[in-house]
Amino acid sequence: MHRRHVLGCCAALGAGLFTSLQAPAMSLREGLRNPCLPSLPADLANHDIVQRAFEGIDASQLWDAHAHLLGTGDSGSGCTVNARMHEWWHPGDVVRRKAILNAACVASDAVSVDGAYLQRLKALADDFPEGARWLLFAFDHAHDDSGQRRTDWTTFHVPNRYAATVATAHAQRFAWVASVHPYRDDAIERLDEAVEQGAVAMKWLPSAMNIDMRHPRCQPFFDRLAKSGLPLIVHCGEEKAVPGAGRDELGNPLLVRHALQAGVRVVMAHAASLGHANDTDRPSQPRRHAFDLWARLMDEPEWRGRLFADISAVFQANRKPAAQRAVIERDDWHGRLLHGSDYPLPGVMPLYAPDSLAAQGLLDEADVKPLRAIRAHNPLLFDFVLKRRLHSGSARLGTGIFHTRDFFQRAA
Repeated sequence: MHRRHVLGCCAALGAGLFTSLQAPAMSLREGLRNPCLPSLPADLANHDIVQRAFEGIDASQLWDAHAHLLGTGDSGSGCTVNARMHEWWHPGDVVRRKAILNAACVASDAVSVDGAYLQRLKALADDFPEGARWLLFAFDHAHDDSGQRRTDWTTFHVPNRYAATVATAHAQRFAWVASVHPYRDDAIERLDEAVEQGAVAMKWLPSAMNIDMRHPRCQPFFDRLAKSGLPLIVHCGEEKAVPGAGRDELGNPLLVRHALQAGVRVVMAHAASLGHANDTDRPSQPRRHAFDLWARLMDEPEWRGRLFADISAVFQANRKPAAQRAVIERDDWHGRLLHGSDYPLPGVMPLYAPDSLAAQGLLDEADVKPLRAIRAHNPLLFDFVLKRRLHSGSARLGTGIFHTRDFFQRAA
């Protein structure tokens, strides 16, 4: 079997492992692997679909609220990946690693994974106007209930120090988001340190990190977070990219009420648009789609001004069309939605299906071909242009969704 075919199969399988894609939802028309073409040729850069996407956009306000910084630590970054992701007897984890690397166009023979990942991300950013920036996520270790670090539960680790260093060195393109596990003994100290070093938000992935927002150790963290003004970006709903501790029940959107009640501004990643959760408000009822529970919280008046969501991954092929349509049509939510790409996942080719979006009436058929061409060169630009072209009837995603700088600078 040819090496390219093997890598392609890995990317496709990895996409399924990331997000629990069912085979019918995967778009084989998009290819099995990222072709990793160089910068946009002039005809694409000047294509009407790109030019119109930036109409009305103030590039200095265009901050991508959800981008991952990854590495292996080969540059001294301190990043780590779980050993399972290199062990052939854990094929799912190995495939996940290969798919991530392919999505980010990091070659298997790269001299430095850390360096190649960052170099590619910087190159993609160069296709955007000056002023556009990406918020790069740190990612703390998983910890057990007593606050002990669990490297065996940690799929990958990105230190705050590394995220801050990269953002400082490339401040024209990047800012950084800290990650501190609230159970650790030095959690408050690390939170204060992150604030002093310029973090613009805090990132948690409860199911992977083993964070129960009802835990007593979370309350003092919430209090200090609210005082600092930093928003909490928290993943709710189903998680497949980073299995970690495997505590799926901790991704229940209704648990964020504990942070909201403490006065924390919460950004629910992906608008909780994947998977199901128990309806703890109505225990006798069946499990609900996580998106519906997020929507319930969004419609509760006491959380206006505190509860927000980023729309990264919402328009992947494995999301329900009803949820996608609601995000476009509910313009009363738009002032509380933030653009995010979930990079590098736009580079996992089967995860997006422009032709399916067109078939659902959410995208013009004429946009499918140029979007595919853009994606082959720049998945980040593809993600942005796609969202700018989406519509449901006359409804479109509001321009303000892409002007996210002020939301984060209020905390800076």
